[in-house]
Amino acid sequence: MTNEPIARALTGLLNINRTSVKGYQEAAEAVQNPQLKAQLSQFSQQRAGFVSVLEQHAQQYGIAADATATAESLATDAAAALHRGWLDVKSLLTGHDDSSVLEAAKTGEAAALKAYETALATSGLPAGAQGVLQQQHGQILEAKNWLEMHKVS
Repeated sequence: MTNEPIARALTGLLNINRTSVKGYQEAAEAVQNPQLKAQLSQFSQQRAGFVSVLEQHAQQYGIAADATATAESLATDAAAALHRGWLDVKSLLTGHDDSSVLEAAKTGEAAALKAYETALATSGLPAGAQGVLQQQHGQILEAKNWLEMHKVS
């Protein structure tokens, strides 16, 4: 029932969300503002939920949920690792400045949104998966908007 483009799309989104879980955990640990810390932790938990749902869909369509070695997923992983590394360096240089952490999170969300839009454009994407991806895309957009509007005092 599965085809290669669908497998790549779901695998890529699994990788992005696994990276987002870690990224938001690291961001929550780096910030000082208690409300911001709580929200970033919540975003991490949200992404863990996304992973769980995507893994279920991947298995339903006969895709190994841990199959992360496609060229696209390796490129995604490399970009995510680079972004995490940038966040680590920037945090060290700024003394975990909350504004810098927010900026890095916004960058990560922009990349996630683009990946979802690419996945949603996949030909033959099953309706159930498409609905889930649209819902998750909407929640990521809400998170990005929250990050854009949140000002650190």
